This record gives sequence, structure tokens and C-alpha cells, in this order.
Amino acid sequence: MAISFENRVAIVTGAGGGLGKQHALELGRRGAKVVVNDLGGTVDGSGGSVSAAEAVAQEINDAGGTAVANGASVTDLDAVQAMIDKTMSNWGRIDILVNNAGILRDKTFTKMEIPNWHAVLDVHLNGSMNCTKLAWPIMTSQNYGRIVMTTSTSGLFGNFGQSNYGAAKLGLVGLMNTLRHEGAKFNIHTNSIAPIAATRMTLELPGFEDSAERLAPELVTPAVVFLCSETAPNGRIIQAAGGRYYSADVRENAGVDLGTNATAEDIAKNLDVILDMSTNLGMLERLQNS
Repeated sequence: MAISFENRVAIVTGAGGGLGKQHALELGRRGAKVVVNDLGGTVDGSGGSVSAAEAVAQEINDAGGTAVANGASVTDLDAVQAMIDKTMSNWGRIDILVNNAGILRDKTFTKMEIPNWHAVLDVHLNGSMNCTKLAWPIMTSQNYGRIVMTTSTSGLFGNFGQSNYGAAKLGLVGLMNTLRHEGAKFNIHTNSIAPIAATRMTLELPGFEDSAERLAPELVTPAVVFLCSETAPNGRIIQAAGGRYYSADVRENAGVDLGTNATAEDIAKNLDVILDMSTNLGMLERLQNS
């Protein structure tokens, strides 16, 4: 059965280009009314213009869909509130939130300036929190919501020179894990997408040379669209790269019971067993078996 978003309202942040643009276009093509949010700044977050968001919204409208542009910074709580209020004034509900806005300020941890640490966390982590926090009461009141966090392999597994970015991206997984519990009774499902795609944020990174076609951002969008749908799971991480879709999870093993008198020497003696991940259960599997 085809997935449709007729009568659904979606907000996609960072939708003026790259991944967010493709997500917004496809949601609009499938019938959603779309708020195309983008500050319009550079990769490092400086500057700003609503023109990129306006171009994407116009493309959706020209194709027969319904969209409006919004230039709010996700770091500005008042501006996000104004975006939420305008969306409710226009359409009376918010069904889908795709937290996609992001910036890069890469440096090794040794050379990382404190302002650049905070700037990246403010956009990725706090910006996602701002949008989610203000959309949350609307979703709970209508007993429906689909939220997608944009995490990254840099957060899940680490990446050289991206301590700020990685910390923010794994923080989003922690937020997702909590919202999965708190939103379930309101039919709010919160999931994460971990994309690998050629966008203006990645084209200068090692390994992304000549990657525009094989890692096109539109190859990530099918997973995001599914996570926005009524049949989306809750609390899962889907990775997407060049047409390959796979899952990541927080996992633990059975470990060893050393009793209440365990010492550091006992930990050292049993380290192989403690660290052995050959047999392990993911978080959701453990909950299902409990």
C-alpha cells in the first residue's frame, strides 16, 4: 500500500538544500502540507537568508503540493515558537517533525574553540530540542506525532575531528530513547536517521570526493519518509547510504556477576567476559524479553 500524507502537516528543518530539501519535496509530493524551514546560512552557520527555503516551498507548490517557507533559526526559541504558531494558524495541527538542521565546525579536540563546541550543540541538539519541545504538546493533544532526529555515524561510532558534532548527534539518540517511552501513550513515535550523503556539509570531508551520485541525498529520503508514516516503529535508528538501509542499536551483553564485594582486580581478571559482545541483546530486544 502506498504511503500517503494527505491531511498531515510536516515541519522539516534545514530544508533549504541537501537532505532536508529532498525530505520536504517527497513529503509534499505525497500530500503533506510542508513547512520548509531553513535559516539559509553557510555550512558553519553564519549568515542567513530565507531564499533557499522559499525556493523549495515554491517547487512543492508548483508541483501541486502545499508548502510555506520559514527562516527561523532553530536555536532561537521565540522564532521557533512563532513558526509553530504560524503552522497552527495555517493548518491547525502538526503531525510530523523532521529535525534536520545542522552546521559543521570541525577541528580536533585539541584545537576546538569552546564557542565552536557550543555552536554545533546549539543547532543540532538544542535546536532539535527546541522544535520538539514546542511541537510536543500539540502532538500529545491530538494523540498523534512522528518525530525524526538526524543522528550520524560520527555520533554512533565517532569520527576524527568531530567531537562537537559527534557529541550532539549521540545526544539526539539519548533524547530519542527517552521520548520513545514518554510519547508512546500519545501515539508519538520518535526515531532517528543516520544518513551518509553527499551534501554541501560533507563534500569536503575525506571519503566524499566524487560522491555526488553514489551518495545522493535523495537516497536517504525513503527511510525518512517511512519514519514519518503511520506504520513507523518507535525508538529505532535507521542508517542510510547510497541505497543501503540498515539499523544501529544500543546493545549490552550478559556480563558476569562478581557479587557485592567486587574489586578493581576482579574487573581486570574478568575483563574478557565483561567486554565480550559475541552474544548480546539490543535495548528493544531486552525490553521485549523482560
